[in-house]
Amino acid sequence: MLKFVKGHMESIAGIEIYPIISLLIFFLFFVALFWWVFTAKKDYIHNVEQIPLETDNDQKL
Repeated sequence: MLKFVKGHMESIAGIEIYPIISLLIFFLFFVALFWWVFTAKKDYIHNVEQIPLETDNDQKL
């Protein structure tokens, strides 16, 4: 089965760019996520981490 898929993929012209593009998108997403985590405001992080602990009566708007 894998030989069939691999043989079919090799016959498509220009397909070698797709793994590079997908790796680049994957890498950029996690770099952006890493950057956001370290630059997020501490007050925002504190508010978000308290959301699961709040009851309906305690919600702040």
